[in-house]
Amino acid sequence: MRFEAQAILTAIATSKGEYEGRAFDSTTFHLSVDLPEKSTGESMGNVTRPFKLGTSAEFDKWRVYKDKWPVVGVPVQCVFDVTASVDNTAKLTLVSIKPAPTQKAA
Repeated sequence: MRFEAQAILTAIATSKGEYEGRAFDSTTFHLSVDLPEKSTGESMGNVTRPFKLGTSAEFDKWRVYKDKWPVVGVPVQCVFDVTASVDNTAKLTLVSIKPAPTQKAA
């Protein structure tokens, strides 16, 4: 199942190179998400969760924020894919991400 959601992007990391003869090239987006309810206690607040998407070329699309990253992060519009895994848990995959449209004051 595919769905759209807004989130706060707190960080972006890119990794490209070669290790033991194997090439790697990826970008990781760290999105702020709600803490899940725990059956053994309570929780409050947000945590960041890493989502890999694309190659280091994806990082270049966000370079405009390099020297002016907001302390509170960047509001983004995301598309996620949810699939059931073998152990009956849901796997959340980031399909696309872009800055959320800015809202103009009335």
